[in-house]
Amino acid sequence: MSNEPPTLRADWRDTPHPRRLKARDPQRAEILRRHAEAVGRGTPVYADPTSGLSVFTSCFLADRGYCCDSGCRHCPYLADPPS
Repeated sequence: MSNEPPTLRADWRDTPHPRRLKARDPQRAEILRRHAEAVGRGTPVYADPTSGLSVFTSCFLADRGYCCDSGCRHCPYLADPPS
């Protein structure tokens, strides 16, 4: 097991994981707006516009330093969790 931190995607800060938020998602613009606001405020989560559930921001996930393999929308890491 490596002590090296996982590799971040090049676009991790502003672009959701491409397999977890499709470009054609009808709520994409609102999701990106809410994410940007949460990052700007320094809060770790925002409310999903459809479900109301809390969604972690990419900054929170990157600061945590590891992938939890839960399929997070804004996962900043290169690898997908195992299927």
